[in-house]
Amino acid sequence: MLYRKIEKVIKEHLQSDSQKILLVDGARQVGKTYIIRYVGNKLFENFIEINMVEDSLGDRLFANTKTIEDFYLQVSMLFGDKMKQKENTLIFIDEIQAYPHLLTLLKFLSQDNKFTYIASGSLLGVTLSQTTSIPMGSIRKVRMFPLDFEEFLYANGMNDIVISSMRKKFERLEALDEPMHNKMMDMFRKYLLVGGMPDSVNSYLSEKNIQSVREIQKEVHDYYATDASKYDEENKLKIRRVYDLIPSNMENKKKRVIAQSIENKKGKTFNDYCDEFEYLISAGIALNVQAISNPVFPLIESTGKNLLKLYLNDVGILTGILYGNNIRAVLDDERSINLGSVYETVVASELIAHGHRLFYYDNRNKGEVDYLIDDYESLSAVPIEVKSGKDYTVHSALNAFVQNEDYHIKKAFVVSNERDVIQKGKITYIPIYYIMFFDAHSGSGDMKF
Repeated sequence: MLYRKIEKVIKEHLQSDSQKILLVDGARQVGKTYIIRYVGNKLFENFIEINMVEDSLGDRLFANTKTIEDFYLQVSMLFGDKMKQKENTLIFIDEIQAYPHLLTLLKFLSQDNKFTYIASGSLLGVTLSQTTSIPMGSIRKVRMFPLDFEEFLYANGMNDIVISSMRKKFERLEALDEPMHNKMMDMFRKYLLVGGMPDSVNSYLSEKNIQSVREIQKEVHDYYATDASKYDEENKLKIRRVYDLIPSNMENKKKRVIAQSIENKKGKTFNDYCDEFEYLISAGIALNVQAISNPVFPLIESTGKNLLKLYLNDVGILTGILYGNNIRAVLDDERSINLGSVYETVVASELIAHGHRLFYYDNRNKGEVDYLIDDYESLSAVPIEVKSGKDYTVHSALNAFVQNEDYHIKKAFVVSNERDVIQKGKITYIPIYYIMFFDAHSGSGDMKF
C-alpha cells in the first residue's frame, strides 16, 4: 500500500472528540476513496460506504433525502445490520458532490451525533459555491493531492531515517554527499516521468513499464478533460479548451494564460473566462499561480486580477503529453531539451501540496520571478526561482527583486540540479529535490527553511 500523509490527518480526526465531519476534497483519481476506506476499516468495526455517483446512476435512493430521518432510513435499507453506535460505526459518504443537498444535511447529521461520518468528493469548491446553505462550523475540509515527491520516495523504498536525515541537512542548509545526491536526482527524474497519480505509481512499481504508465496518465488526462460536461454543459467546450492549452502555455516565455487564444477571438479578456478558470482550479485538475503587483506580506492582498498561470496538477501527465514514451528526454538531462516547464510544474505541485498559496512577480521593466510564497515567521515574501539548466546563477530579475528595499525581502531561493548549497547575500542555491521540505504552517509562525 502507498504511504499517504493524509492518512494521519484522517486517523487523528476520526479518533478525536470533534463533532465536525471531515470532508476530503480533491481531483479524481488521487486516491481519496482508497485511503478513507483503508483507515475506516482499520478503525471501525462497522464501516459503511455509500458512493453517491453510483446511486445517482442507479436507484437514486438519496436523490431527495432532505432530513436525517430519511437519510437513516435509506442507509438502513442498505446497511441496517451495521448501524450500531457512534464509536464503532463510520458512515463514509463518497462522491458527495453528486447530491449537493447532502452537503447541507451534513450540518444536521453532525448535530444529531448518532454515528461517525466522513465524506469525500471532487469539485467541492464548485458544488459549495452553488449550495444555498453551506454547513459552516460543521465540516472540516481538507484537500488531497497526487503523491508528492516525498511520498514517491517512500513508495520506492526509502524510509523515515533517510528522509529525516535529508530534512535535517536541508534545515542546516547543507548539501548531500555526491552518491546520495545522484540517487536523489535519479529518483526525482523518475518522479517527473511517473508523477503522483496512485495508479501510475503502482503501475511503475509493479511493471517498470513506461508505456503502461503513459496509458494510465492519458486516461486520467482525457477523463479530466471530458468531466466538465457533467457539471457545466453551457461552458464545457471553453473549459476543455482552457485545459488543453495548459501544456502549450507552459512552453511560452511568459507561461501565463492568454485570453484571446482560448477561442481565437480578439477583444476577449481574462474576465470572460473567470468561470472556466474557477472550475479547473476548484476541480483540482489545474494549479493556479496569481500575479502580484506589490510583493509584500501578506501576498494575497496584492494579487492581480487579470494575470494567471495554470499548471497541470500532475507532472507525470505533463511529461506524457510533451515527450510520450521517450524517457531519455528527462532521464538523460539532454541539453537540447528545455525542461523549464516541467520543473516549474513539479515545484508548483510540491508547494501547493505543502500548504502554500502561489504567486508570481512580473514587472515589464524588471522581469519575472517564478514563485512567491508567504513566510509567516519573518512576515515577508520569499521568492523562488526555478532553473533546469546549467545557467542556474543567471537571474537578473531575482537580483533586482531582492535588492528592492520596498519589498523587505529577507531570503530567496534558487532551485536547480546542482548538488551544492551556496548562500550569496539573500539568495540561497539549493538542489531541486529540497523543495519537498518547504512546509507551510499558515499563520503559525512556523515555516521551516
